[in-house]
Amino acid sequence: MAAFNLTPSDPSTFILTGIHGLESAHIWISIPFFTLYIIGLLGNFMVLLVVGKEQTLHKPMYLLLCMLALTEIGTSTSVVLKALCIFWFNLKGITLGGCLTQMFFFHAGTVMHSAILVTMAFDRYVAICNPLRYTTILTNARIAKLGLLGLTRAVLFVLPLPLLLSRQPFCANRIIPHTYCDHMAVAKMSCGDIAVNRMYGLVIPFVVNLLDLTLIGLSYGLIIRAVLRISSKTAHQKALNTCTAHICVMLMSYPSFFFSTLTHRFGQGIAPHVHIILANLYFLLPTMLNPIIYGVKNKELLEKVGKYTCRMCSPGDH
Repeated sequence: MAAFNLTPSDPSTFILTGIHGLESAHIWISIPFFTLYIIGLLGNFMVLLVVGKEQTLHKPMYLLLCMLALTEIGTSTSVVLKALCIFWFNLKGITLGGCLTQMFFFHAGTVMHSAILVTMAFDRYVAICNPLRYTTILTNARIAKLGLLGLTRAVLFVLPLPLLLSRQPFCANRIIPHTYCDHMAVAKMSCGDIAVNRMYGLVIPFVVNLLDLTLIGLSYGLIIRAVLRISSKTAHQKALNTCTAHICVMLMSYPSFFFSTLTHRFGQGIAPHVHIILANLYFLLPTMLNPIIYGVKNKELLEKVGKYTCRMCSPGDH
């Protein structure tokens, strides 16, 4: 293992220590990390495969699920692969370019994820409040354009983070007590003034997420108002049931995001290893659970997944 170690005195390299304080348990910690990651990959790739193969699923809602799956795969992969390299092979070194690239991808993925949740809320609003015009308002082409808009927003908002850090002078001590290159963890390695980095890194995520939460709240406010006007209790339940999966995904994403962001900046009383584990779970758990939630709550998708699973398990039957 010693052959893989890099010293922090290497002028072009940062050292990611992994889970600080639990280095001796890295191998054991890697087991649940790897398991959650693989389950997440299988679930999301299954969603992509089934939606891609089934013409009947080529609808706006399923196109949004594919966008969510791709985002989850990209974001978790950008974080987990490096963590597993640290846990299994003691490969703790990462260049400045590699560090900034990783930072860009997982922060951009987080912003893109939020944009998809906003679009999903709008999708539910149109489906419940204006069902007769659903197919004309939300076409596949329009969903694709909204996805491209969300991606453009993610790139424009996140790109300044690595660009600002790339201009900073870094001290000789380049040891980052984390499994990935979190923005503030890297900024603290700088010998220069990081006031702008600190402000941008704090304000932009909160502005983006609070704006998105406001739009989601507005959509659900209009949905609730429309549902309350329906006299039938069965119709009430059916309308609200279509929103359950989306609400579950939001409850996993937004609270964990705010907790992770705030504890990194203000949670001095929280043990470092607790923060690092929770920060990694923020990327791992939604990736694993989102396909399960949507599969359980969406009968059409569940039936198609079941059909393709049976086909793969019994290749001689077709």
